[in-house]
Parts: sequence; C-alpha cells; structure tokens
Amino acid sequence: PITIIGAGAIGSFTALSLAKMGAHNLTVYDHDTIEEHNIPNQFYRLSDIGKPKVEALAEIIRDYEGIKIKAITKRHTDQRLQGIVITTVDSMDTRISIWNHVKNNIHISHYFDARMGAEVLQVHTLNPSDPNQISQYESTLYHSNEALRERCTARVILYTVLLAAGIIAGNIKKIT
Repeated sequence: PITIIGAGAIGSFTALSLAKMGAHNLTVYDHDTIEEHNIPNQFYRLSDIGKPKVEALAEIIRDYEGIKIKAITKRHTDQRLQGIVITTVDSMDTRISIWNHVKNNIHISHYFDARMGAEVLQVHTLNPSDPNQISQYESTLYHSNEALRERCTARVILYTVLLAAGIIAGNIKKIT
C-alpha cells in the first residue's frame, strides 16, 4: 500500500505517476478543494474548480489508468498507515504532526517527505524505524513560523513539481 498525504502540486502528480507505473493500492488524503490558482501547477482541470482535490484526482486517475484510488476528503490525523507513506503537505507543523504518527511505526517501510518552495525542492526518503535515519531527518524539521514563504502557485514552477514527483516515483520503483 502507498498513502499520499496532500493532493496539491507534488501529491497530485505523484499519484498520477504511481498510477501510470501500475500502483493499484493508492490512498490519498486531502481536505482541500480546487481553486483557480491551483490549476497552473496541480494536476487538475478547469472543470474541477470547486471540487474536493482527492475526488477530482480519483476521477482523473480512473479516466487515465482505469485505477480506483481510495480518496479520503479530510486531513490525515491518526488513521492507521502502512507500507509506503508520502507527505506532500504545505505546512511544516502538519508535517511534524504526521511524522510523529509515522515515526517508529513498524508497519511503514518507507517514508517520503517532499518539500517545495517555488524553485527549491527537497525530497527526504527514509525508513521510519531506523534510529540513525530518524535522527538525521528530525534535524530537518522546524515549525511553520520559521519557514520561508515562497510563492508556489505560478506556472513557472511546474518543472519543480514534476521533478519532485519523478524523484519519488523513481525511488519507489527502486524499493518495490
């Protein structure tokens, strides 16, 4: 199983990439709806404006690949996770909360944390049960009020989004 938490720019293209690679056991969490400013850098259509992101994403992936993903139209809180978990959320505080739920969970084999601010990209990949990897990863966490605010809604950053999705998909191919 693969769970993506966040169906915005990186999450939507990662879900599409994984579906096109044949991943059939995909779950995507997101509580947000599609707005006009999401269209340039997220995998949605103009006709999707106003729809919940995960519902539109499920429809698009079904149309493209015939795969039915599990679309959960709410925030991930403490729902059970297993397999591969990919975090693509905007908030560092939300990321920390998810990490605290994921850390030391023996049912999660790999954890991906994709972060982006305009043309800056980071993808962290780790085993959330490995103490050395936990320590290294936790050194990269900080609270949202310390985060640099970058404009992420412009068309000009689409290549960064696609690069992030490609890195995640390529690493998942290597581990499965």
